Amino acid sequence: MSSELAGARWFKSSRSGAGKECVEVAFLFSGRVGVRDSKNPDGPALIFGTADWTAFTTAVQRGRFDDR
Repeated sequence: MSSELAGARWFKSSRSGAGKECVEVAFLFSGRVGVRDSKNPDGPALIFGTADWTAFTTAVQRGRFDDR
């Protein structure tokens, strides 16, 4: 685990259902964003830069990844 993730405060979206198909997000002190699988909290995590995270969340909000 990256030292950047030590002590991170992880959370799930308020839109997450009761299922276990969730990811957790942590806003890191460096300004970057950590993402991990909620079923495997001790497993690997991805770390995104601010610009990449903003681009991703903007695309989600605009429905770019919605099933068609």
